[in-house]
Amino acid sequence: MMELVLAFVAGAMLVAGGVFTFLAALGVVRLPDVYTRMHAASKAGTVGSGLMLFAAGIHSMDVAIFARALAGFVFFVLTAPIAAHLVAKAAHGAGYRLTRASVIDDMRDAQERNAKKR
Repeated sequence: MMELVLAFVAGAMLVAGGVFTFLAALGVVRLPDVYTRMHAASKAGTVGSGLMLFAAGIHSMDVAIFARALAGFVFFVLTAPIAAHLVAKAAHGAGYRLTRASVIDDMRDAQERNAKKR
């Protein structure tokens, strides 16, 4: 009975992870600029990957495999925001503009303030 419950939990987590991963891919394709695409890929992609890793760990019913899945999720959570920040900073430094729907460019404003101080 417990195996059946764990199988349903793992299946639900796989489906939810697949939905989040699909939404991340859809965001990368549909969103207008590099900054919003990066945001969709980092946030929804991390949640989707984490859910799928947890589902694999639960389905294996092995503590060692679940520990590795948990370690992978922690790695995703720690590295995805840093990578997204670096991609955004590099894109801004290379001159990629925000979409017209964006009204505030905080990074440009901060750079202008720093230039005035020098």
